[in-house]
Formats: sequence, C-alpha cells, structure tokens
Amino acid sequence: MEPNADKLRGLCITSLDDEDDDETELPNQPLPASTVTVAAAASGYDDGDEDEEAEVMLGFLEKPKHPGLLLRHLFPSKAGGIPAWLDPVNLPTGNSSCCGFCGEPLHFVLQIYAPIESNAAAFHRTLFMFMCPSMACLHRDQHKQWTRNQGNPRRSVRVFRCQLPRTNVFYSSEPPSRNNSDKPLCAGAALCHWCGTWKGDKICGGCKKSRYCSEKHQRHCTGALVIKMIAYR
Repeated sequence: MEPNADKLRGLCITSLDDEDDDETELPNQPLPASTVTVAAAASGYDDGDEDEEAEVMLGFLEKPKHPGLLLRHLFPSKAGGIPAWLDPVNLPTGNSSCCGFCGEPLHFVLQIYAPIESNAAAFHRTLFMFMCPSMACLHRDQHKQWTRNQGNPRRSVRVFRCQLPRTNVFYSSEPPSRNNSDKPLCAGAALCHWCGTWKGDKICGGCKKSRYCSEKHQRHCTGALVIKMIAYR
C-alpha cells in the first residue's frame, strides 16, 4: 500500500482546465442503470487518407446480468442510476458538481472504465459524464461555446476523469474474482440521501442523520416525506 495516503489522493483527482478539452478531471432520482459495452470499430467515413482508418469507440447499452456487477470495486462501465465512484472519498464538490448557469446539482449520465496500460498512474481510470436536466441551461451552454468566450466558461455538461495506480488505499491490487467475494478496502464518503450522487455535506436539521448535497435536494426529500405521510393518513 502507498504509505502516504494524502499523496495518493493528490494524484487521484486533478483538473483538465489547462488542457484544450471540456473534461474536468477528478482529483433527481436516478434512471435504472445499464452496463455499457465498449467496442472498437473502424470509421466508415473517408477522411481523405487511404493509408489510415480512424478508430472509433462505440458503446452499447445492455441490462446487467446482476445489479452487483455495477458496484465500484468491480470497475463497471454504466449508464443511468448513480455513479460508481472510482475514488469514493475525494468527490467533486462546490461549483464543480453544479450547473454553471442555474447552480443546481448536475445529474449523472454515464461512466466509462478506460484504464491506460502504459501509464502506471492510470492503472484504474474512469470517465464520468454529468449534465443539467434543464434544456434552457443546455442551450445557454451551446451559445457560450459558439461565442468562444475566453477565461473560465460556465458549463451545463461536465466530464470528470479519475485515475488510480494499481496499489491504492481503495482496492486490492489483484483483479476481482467476480464470485461475490470481492470487497472494497474502505468505505466511501457519505452521499446525498436524495440523489445518491454527490457528497452529503449538509446534515438534516430535523433528524440530524440524513445528509444532502444541496438545499434543493433536502427540500425535495422533505416534500416527498410529507406527501408520503399524507398518503398514509
């Protein structure tokens, strides 16, 4: 194991703001989750170069054989549901987890497990995609990209990248056996009671137990509880 956990966490999640793409690297009730099968396919488009064919990665959704296959210590690729965070402790927080226009928590779309064999620091590597469900925010985001404003642009869609070396504080260095005996080495951060996606930094003032990522999700949960209580009367 890495003797210095703080140093390890430092390389788990970093920012891609310095790179020329729209990814942000890591250090709502969810839709049913599906696994994502990724396969390589040759592009059918002619780019004018007859000597080389561009390779395109295609993803296909399929129902998982068992829900347990989507747990984080099995390193899944999945769409819908809640994210299976690769680093379950150092999650994106603050503005990183919210839409840059309306300020509401982003919704999970999908994640792809994409390790890089030639990079020891990316032995485990997962890309996470989130977006705002508001079409108004998506349209404003698109307009911002057209104007090509410099500086720190606001976004309604975010992609996070998280990577870990083979020896880390979260998982065994041995491949998972997938026979129901696999377990993570440690628990993750407490998540929002409503969305199950983001870190639950806010504690309910009533029960002092439930955690929420935002005031909006706390209101949602409280409202749902009130409706449920009325329905049982």
